[in-house]
Amino acid sequence: MAHNLLQGKKGIIFGALDENSIAWKTAMRCVEEGAQIVLTNAPIALRMGEINKLAEACKAPVIPADATSLDDLNNLFTKSMEHFGGKIDFVLHSIGMSVNVRKGKPYTDLDYDFFHKGLDISAMSLHRVLQTAYKLDALNEWGSVVALTYIAAQRVFPDYSDMADAKSMLESISRSFGYHYGVKKKVRINTISQSPTRTTAGSGVKGFGDFISYAEKMSPLGNASADQCADYTVTLFSDYTRMVTMQNLFHDGGFSYTGVSQAVIESMGE
Repeated sequence: MAHNLLQGKKGIIFGALDENSIAWKTAMRCVEEGAQIVLTNAPIALRMGEINKLAEACKAPVIPADATSLDDLNNLFTKSMEHFGGKIDFVLHSIGMSVNVRKGKPYTDLDYDFFHKGLDISAMSLHRVLQTAYKLDALNEWGSVVALTYIAAQRVFPDYSDMADAKSMLESISRSFGYHYGVKKKVRINTISQSPTRTTAGSGVKGFGDFISYAEKMSPLGNASADQCADYTVTLFSDYTRMVTMQNLFHDGGFSYTGVSQAVIESMGE
């Protein structure tokens, strides 16, 4: 059920690849709640994914942008403001990639060129997005930026490898830029630490299916789905969360604060 939480608002959604992605589901929910959006992704991801299908459903333009390119980001924000006829109210950063994980490189034997690329794409891209918007004065006062992260930024999950470091940097950038953007324009910046979710990106992590089952047993409410994450993101884009900023918000059914669950204890005894 829609509640018009984003009526009249305008936003940019980074990272929608296919129907399984959180960005895809968030784009749909934003439009259902009354927003107008622009969709964007790196050119290679646009070729691999199905974003045109989403664009048609959302009646949204697609503006290609490599989030590691300042020229692309300047073009994205400039053309988005031209399309909307004004400034932007919200941005979703749903971008992450580790070449080391894709190549099966263990954390103790990383390729540093791959590592640098992963940090560039998965974390520094958020700083570029924010800095570009800041310099262009592209976001309205009380605008909202949300980036997706994972609890591996705080705790060790061996097969998550260097993506854990990237997520730690991502969360730090959201806090640091959140301070400056808050003082300057009342723009709020938060990260959502989501349950392990069956997306194209998540499926690339070794043992991901088994870990989803473990997290389900550990979480009092079970794992949060991609659809539920989209709902939560909409609330952070809305005016009901104007005083929430610089926070890492766990959306994981209670996993983050559960030491051990009875279901996990019982499974260990089997």
